[in-house]
This record gives sequence, structure tokens and C-alpha cells, in this order.
Amino acid sequence: MAKQRGLDNRSRDNNGQTRAKNGNTRLGTLRETYGENFAPGRRSDMKLDTLLEETDSTSLSDYLRNQKR
Repeated sequence: MAKQRGLDNRSRDNNGQTRAKNGNTRLGTLRETYGENFAPGRRSDMKLDTLLEETDSTSLSDYLRNQKR
């Protein structure tokens, strides 16, 4: 049975949770999905973990939620 696709076409694990983005993902890669205005003013080679730490975010979803405010 194929696993159901989730947010941003990521796979879901057996309990239905969407697999988390890897903290080593570079912002340049995330900009391909979220647009050129994702994390403005930050270098494209910055890692997601660093962005989350600098913004006191717990996850990519948390960062995105906080940026909409």
C-alpha cells in the first residue's frame, strides 16, 4: 500500500504524521518551494536549523506561522 502524500509532497509515516524537514536543508532549497521571499535577508546557504534557532522557532511550520503575523 502506497503511503499517503502530505504537506509539500512529503511522505507520511505509519501513524499519519508528516515527515519533518531535515535541519540540514538549505534556505536556497526551501526557496524553491516557498518562493524567493522565504527568509528574506538571509543567505541561501544557511541551514534550516540555524534559521529556526535564530528565530526561536520549533519547526518549519512554526516559522511559517510566525512570519504571517
